[in-house]
Amino acid sequence: MIAGMVLAAGAATRFRGGKQLAMLEGRPLLEHAVRAMTAAPVGRVLVVLGYGAEDVLAGVDLHGADALVCERWDEGQSASLACGLAELADCEAVVVTLGDQPRISPDAIRRVIAARGGGAAAVRATYGGEPGHPVLLERQLFEPLRNVTGDHGARNLLLSVRTREVPCDDLGGGGDVDTRTQLDALRAGGPVA
Repeated sequence: MIAGMVLAAGAATRFRGGKQLAMLEGRPLLEHAVRAMTAAPVGRVLVVLGYGAEDVLAGVDLHGADALVCERWDEGQSASLACGLAELADCEAVVVTLGDQPRISPDAIRRVIAARGGGAAAVRATYGGEPGHPVLLERQLFEPLRNVTGDHGARNLLLSVRTREVPCDDLGGGGDVDTRTQLDALRAGGPVA
């Protein structure tokens, strides 16, 4: 089974808190990313929470996804990724997206999944030639990713393994909403800068 994982555990310090619940087009920001993942061809969807998990669970429709609270969320994105991969250890691959990417497309997730194989340990979307999300991680990476640290998730490990890049420029945006200014730009119909 290929699973989907949405990372949404951080405290959003640059946003000044409450990012998962900030409203965009009548829905909390996190719900946009969860809806994209639940619309994709994955067998199970896991949303990894941490900071403010109780409020997020009360305020966000997870559309049937399972929630996992990572007690180590304050150690950075790598800890959240490791918690999620431990929960999904029986899967053949996991597609990872971020909860602060409301324009992530189910089609980008489909495209990344379709590009599996050929000896690649990972497949990741690119936007304008730059790596982004979704990122598909094959099972062989689960154990090494349990030992990464910091707030860069799989980024450094992917530099050392065979990774296929899949252009997704035509499928919406892969930009993160890190600040309230970026959210205001999205609300005004602009891109995430």
